[in-house]
Amino acid sequence: MRPHDSRALWIGVLVLACLLSWVGGVHAEPLPRDSREAAVFRGGLVFANYCVTCHGINADGNGRAARLYDPRPANLRVTDKNDTYLGLIVKLGGQALGRSPFMPPWGAELTEEQMRDIVAYVRSLNLRPDATP
Repeated sequence: MRPHDSRALWIGVLVLACLLSWVGGVHAEPLPRDSREAAVFRGGLVFANYCVTCHGINADGNGRAARLYDPRPANLRVTDKNDTYLGLIVKLGGQALGRSPFMPPWGAELTEEQMRDIVAYVRSLNLRPDATP
């Protein structure tokens, strides 16, 4: 299997899992485009395409490339950063905010909606009850 085939496989698995949960009755009708649930769904797709290599499929900072970096990618499941900060780090990259220079800026590649959706997805995974949205 070629490296990019593995990435496509994970994206396919994620999409299939989401679709199966919908078919299973979790969502009997399409989500309204502006709903939080729709943003989380879309954000999961963008995360799988852009972020999973470093942050991992569980967003815990243990992606397959994580061991190549010092500092390692952030564990987004326990972040204490607010939504504005998360959006800025996605848009501007780590170095712009005094963090890891290995976190690339995605602002030129992703739309504003995609960046907001990633933040919604990460927030949905956050295990910290004290995190401020």
